[in-house]
Amino acid sequence: MGSTMASFTLISVLLPEIILVLLGFILLALDVFLSKRNRALMGWVTVIGLTASAVAGVMLSKASSGDPLVWGGMLRLDTAARVFRILFLTGAAITALLSVEEESLSGQGEFYFLLVISTLGFTLLASSADLIMVYLSLEMASIPLYILAGFNFRDSRSVEAGLKYMLYGAVASAIMLFGFTFLYGFSGTTQLYLISAAIQNGQVPVLATTAAGMLILVGLGFKISAVPFHFWAPDVYEGAPTTVAGFLSTVSKAGGFAVLLRLGVTVFPVLSVYSVYLIAAMAVASMLVGNLLALNQKNFKRFLAYSSIAQAGYILVGVAARSDLGSAGVIYYLMAYLVTNLVAFGIAFIIEHITGSNEIHGLAGLSQRRPFLGFALLISLLSLGGIPPFAGFIGKLLVFSAGVQSGMAWLVVIAVLNSVISLYYYLNVLKVAFLDKPREFTPVQAKSVSWRLAFLLCLIGILVLGVVMAPWFGWSMTAASSLILY
Repeated sequence: MGSTMASFTLISVLLPEIILVLLGFILLALDVFLSKRNRALMGWVTVIGLTASAVAGVMLSKASSGDPLVWGGMLRLDTAARVFRILFLTGAAITALLSVEEESLSGQGEFYFLLVISTLGFTLLASSADLIMVYLSLEMASIPLYILAGFNFRDSRSVEAGLKYMLYGAVASAIMLFGFTFLYGFSGTTQLYLISAAIQNGQVPVLATTAAGMLILVGLGFKISAVPFHFWAPDVYEGAPTTVAGFLSTVSKAGGFAVLLRLGVTVFPVLSVYSVYLIAAMAVASMLVGNLLALNQKNFKRFLAYSSIAQAGYILVGVAARSDLGSAGVIYYLMAYLVTNLVAFGIAFIIEHITGSNEIHGLAGLSQRRPFLGFALLISLLSLGGIPPFAGFIGKLLVFSAGVQSGMAWLVVIAVLNSVISLYYYLNVLKVAFLDKPREFTPVQAKSVSWRLAFLLCLIGILVLGVVMAPWFGWSMTAASSLILY
């Protein structure tokens, strides 16, 4: 009886992941049996399945109680894990909505299958409380993305993007795994909380902890595209299918930060006294390099790639703060960044289809050709620039406040100056969209309601997170507090 109840409990807490597994099998079956005319239906099935999984996650978060550690301590289903799980599922659902419109992807069952499996990996990653689970979940999330980045195999740029992402990703994962071996070898356990206790008790030599911390930061730095591990991002974002690039820049980045936050409150504080300075240095370098290289970009997707690198720098300010407010700021920022950046990549996708290129001059006259898209671009870039009353402003306010509170005012000053620099290139793109005249007036037409729905959901998210702060901030603070309740 006890065994049956334990099995039922495990199934109930992992219901969102179980739904994703079933969705993957359904998509493979539909890919076999659906006719070519109806294959776009798979995109909508994916959206419905991901939404059902997210709803299950919300319901479980309200009904949760008892020990959050499940599966022999491999997973910790605390509030932070549930928040990130919903974040990943939301990003995947919006990506699927945008992909329904992309002809090269909409009829490909394997595209949606890989998207779902990658999302499954990220949901498990957010809950991982064991080094083995962290690594396996990270690989489950990453391997499908290597394939998705090169999914347009007839386009040499897409193939190049897939190969680069796979090679660099494999090296980064191997380096991070090497760091894990240091921790396991000296502590004798793979569970994060027991490792933390072993380090505090002096079981692990200082040199080993310092080496482990640096090696792990290499792997996670690659995942969040932070300097100096950012070199893959511009080429991969430019060559990958645009909706995949949007997924990489949001959900994949959030996955890296989910692990970094959990390690940041369990292992890193006792791993090395220098870890906070390493993270702060990565933040400064990411902000400077991302913003300076974005200034003269002509390609819109590369522009968004460098913007994404700079955004990682701002978020790292919250990680470096090592406080509840800092962790809450990171979570809030990631929620804001998800809906904001998906709008920008969605517009890049539409312009690419209209003009045949990703050049920024293709945005010329967008406000006249399609006022709704012009408005969406305006909201998105102002939010990325941290202008009130949009979501990006609240995200920056929280992480910067955490930095000041933790005694890192110098880091916040650098971040604010970089935010001012970023406004120049965001406003420059808006100038092209609103003031420049298009070389050839081509009205932007929509083939379906999918992209409208995706944009509408994201824009509502940007405005709600920017104006109605209290409930989302409270949720973020609860999630941040749950990270350290062991």
